[in-house]
Amino acid sequence: MLPDVLIPQARLATRITELATEIRAAVPDDHIHFVCVLKGAFLFLADLVRVMDERVTMDFIAVSSYGAGTRSSGEVRLVKDVDASLEGRHVVIVEDIVDTGLTLHYLQDILRRRGPASLRTACLLSKPSRRKIDVRVEFIGFTIEDRFVVGYGLDYAEQYRNLPYVGVMP
Repeated sequence: MLPDVLIPQARLATRITELATEIRAAVPDDHIHFVCVLKGAFLFLADLVRVMDERVTMDFIAVSSYGAGTRSSGEVRLVKDVDASLEGRHVVIVEDIVDTGLTLHYLQDILRRRGPASLRTACLLSKPSRRKIDVRVEFIGFTIEDRFVVGYGLDYAEQYRNLPYVGVMP
């Protein structure tokens, strides 16, 4: 059974183009370095950079706080680190979803210590009702209620990432 559509593919595309414009206006340089949080944000990053006119570079980082469940364990661990130095660069973290804020806080903290010229965050989805810690997110695609979502890179037990929309599990 497929998940019910929450955010259709066309609405995702429109909002991502809008986010690209917001990022261009806010980042004080024509060279943006994106740090994509794997695995969930890879489709979001791919579509985001395709609508950017500026010079962009990308790197990838992976953390884990979920395991195979539907709720965050609260414990964050680094699984894969970035490959390039962030020192002096204008960095935008690209995250699929911000719910408790614990994972993002961890990422912002470790990346900030690496001396970027600026550090901002773009997330596709935000669930403010689940926040356990206040985190700064400059670019938010959609604010959603506390529902378990899949598709467009987000998964349940490594399934549903390939869906072209954001869906809600029945």
